[in-house]
Order: sequence, then structure tokens, then C-alpha cells
Amino acid sequence: MRKHIAPILLTVTLALTASMAWAQAKDALYKSLGGKKAIMAVVDLFVGNCAMDPKISSFFAADVKDPKKLAKFKTNLVNQICEAAGGPCKYTGKSMKEAHAGMGVSGADFDALVGDLVAALDKAGVKPADKMALLGVLGPMKSDIVEK
Repeated sequence: MRKHIAPILLTVTLALTASMAWAQAKDALYKSLGGKKAIMAVVDLFVGNCAMDPKISSFFAADVKDPKKLAKFKTNLVNQICEAAGGPCKYTGKSMKEAHAGMGVSGADFDALVGDLVAALDKAGVKPADKMALLGVLGPMKSDIVEK
């Protein structure tokens, strides 16, 4: 009976080790970005960029004018980026398709938005590899956002 315990313990130990390594890898981007506080700083910069960008500011005008809407928008954005980066946050807002339905967002609008995000990431000092990784996990949302 004892000779069967060692292989079982080894299997359990390897499974736990692999699970812990996967969990560490899963939140590596979140940690490398600097956690939730750093993501909040990027979101503040990003929203400011979008509000000042004549190409897309009209999409954000109502939110920027209303402090409650702006706070909710920023919270949703922080949680979305945090979750996408492997952090502990949970995005509970609308789906991207639902949130952008009827807005008429074009590919050029989306590209301007990405440019504003990149500028915010650069200003916040996000490392190029982390910037690319984040854009890689957020990029697939384009098909749910662009309507024309």
C-alpha cells in the first residue's frame, strides 16, 4: 500500500505546482502593469485623451459632462482592463456589442481610440511588451465595437 502513496503524492504535488504556475502566469500582465492603481491612472489619462480627441470626443461627450456617468464609465473601464490583464477585477458592464450598438463606430474611430490608449500607456510609462500584450487582449473587441 505504501508504494502506491508516493506516486499519488507526486501526482498531486505536480498538479498543484502546475496550477500555481498557471495562476502566476495568468496575472503576470496585471502585476507587470502595476496593478489596479496603475490601471486607474492609465484610464484617467485615456479618458482625458478621448475627451480631447476631435475625431472621437463626440462618443464620450455625454459621459464627460455627467460626473456620475463618468465615474461609472471609468470604473467599468478599469475593471475591464484589470480583468483582461488577468487581475482580480470583474467587469460587469454591458457586452461591447450591446454598449456600442447604434453608435456608428467606424474602423477609423476605433483606430483613433487605440491611439489615445497607446498615448495614455506611453505617458504612464508602460513597458512596450506590456503595452503590446494588453493591446493583444483588448484588440479582439474591435469586431463587437465597429459597426461600419
